[in-house]
Amino acid sequence: MKPKTEVEATSILPSLNRKTARLLRAIVPFTHLAREGRMTVTIGRREFLAALGGAAAAWPFAARAQQAAMPVVGLLSGGTPAGYAPYATALRQGLKEAGYVEGQNLAIEYRWAEGRNDLLPALAADLVGRPVAVVAAAGVSAALAAKAATTTIPIVFEGGPDPVELGLVTSLNRPGGNVTGISNFSAVLVAKQIELLHEMLPNSAVIGVLVNPTSPSLAESTARDAQAAGRALGKQIHILNASTEDQIDAAFASLARVRTDALLIGGDAFFLSRRAQLITMATRHGLPTIYNAREVPAAGGLMSYGASLVDAYRQTGVYTGKILKGAKPAELPVMQPTKFELVINLTTAKAFGLKIPPTLLARADEVIE
Repeated sequence: MKPKTEVEATSILPSLNRKTARLLRAIVPFTHLAREGRMTVTIGRREFLAALGGAAAAWPFAARAQQAAMPVVGLLSGGTPAGYAPYATALRQGLKEAGYVEGQNLAIEYRWAEGRNDLLPALAADLVGRPVAVVAAAGVSAALAAKAATTTIPIVFEGGPDPVELGLVTSLNRPGGNVTGISNFSAVLVAKQIELLHEMLPNSAVIGVLVNPTSPSLAESTARDAQAAGRALGKQIHILNASTEDQIDAAFASLARVRTDALLIGGDAFFLSRRAQLITMATRHGLPTIYNAREVPAAGGLMSYGASLVDAYRQTGVYTGKILKGAKPAELPVMQPTKFELVINLTTAKAFGLKIPPTLLARADEVIE
């Protein structure tokens, strides 16, 4: 008769999942149950090892099941991981405020178009096909691609011009459908940026405006607003297109040929991701340039005017968390910024040989020295 191995069930069963514990109880004979709250099981050595093997096999399945139960958020962006790092961090912060932490009770699938907006429809379709619980769309092109890909999965967008005009939502207060978000693009933003360039360089005659043609809605609205502001101030507006790194270099060469006095960079995910190249080219050509995100002058650009993108992405995360908890995007009003920040890099201005008017410096929300 083979020797028996006596195992204290109280030391083993609690560590097993219920299914495995039931299996163990079914395959072994019980000698007696319940001795001062303890349960002793006598099994053969072979059966004991087989039971442990079954438990070991069950644990990975349990872990996978737990992971699969996590809600999955898809982040869709036309930018790059490096360029959007501070905004992805802000998105995760907003999710944390709503009670969701990546890797703990939430998974995030990242899809980056790397400046190729033509890839966004396929990336959006990939997220929808997984499927994800919510799509967080970074930028107007990503939002439009996500909306075209699904009418059922909730979408929270950030950025872009008038979302009603674009057809993303029915109204700002009651968006309707499956889309809501944060619109940080004011109708007067571009006009104000042109005015700031004029105030810094009152004798300027030609102002260049760089837009991304692969974001047609944003490019058209930026060009239209810039032309209107230029006419009001007696400035000539020179519109240039760029959607690749090489085209950015070519645009600056064109600006030099037409003797442009200043430059406005349109708000676009591609430009935001290429801010280091834009700063380098503006410095090389000695061209005073205004951007729409404070992260650019913080990195060496001259000046920015716009809403806080970090705060916008944080709020995108908060909205995404609310939807994960059951809120309906149709009933979450599109949020708009209440404050626009003027940031000036004084060190860059000195390198350009610019003397910033005191009145302009006094109005700056942040001066970087």
